[in-house]
Amino acid sequence: MLEIRWHSRAGQGAVTGAKGLGDVVANTGKEVQAFAFYGSAKRGAAMTAYNRIDDKPIINHEKFMVPDYVLVIDPALVFSADITANEKEDTKYIITTHLSKEELIKLVPKLSGKCVYVVDCMKISMDTIGRAMPNTPMLGALMRVSEMFDIEYFKNAMLKVLSKFPQKIIDANMTAITRAYNEVK
Repeated sequence: MLEIRWHSRAGQGAVTGAKGLGDVVANTGKEVQAFAFYGSAKRGAAMTAYNRIDDKPIINHEKFMVPDYVLVIDPALVFSADITANEKEDTKYIITTHLSKEELIKLVPKLSGKCVYVVDCMKISMDTIGRAMPNTPMLGALMRVSEMFDIEYFKNAMLKVLSKFPQKIIDANMTAITRAYNEVK
């Protein structure tokens, strides 16, 4: 089973990102879960969202997981949340930051020796979508790091997920996904 944990603040789109990924995965015939755990329910509060993906029915409905991927879409949470909780030896971290990987690890020593990727999803979302909505750029970075889906397949599948939005927003999100896919290091 593949497990993904998202660290975010309420209002940044982690729940929507987890559900979007879930929709794409569900259309492949795999089993999937997408859910969230909110501390305080107000906008800006730290929260986590989760995905589980498997070929078999998923009977575990607990929030506890040992993640294969940890996606941090709010850069401040690497300093205030325990993003390494219950990690595996080979957990991969994709972190939104303007810092280089080396600068980030120097500031957050507990990431030393871990498989860390960085991408500035905030800047990408501001440049493309026009607001700080880093969830779709993070999905692009996840596609690059995980190789879960070919980027073109993923973008085509996301068109269906985003179909309720105006074309301008869909196009901006497609650009954001592509940029993060290309910029993750």
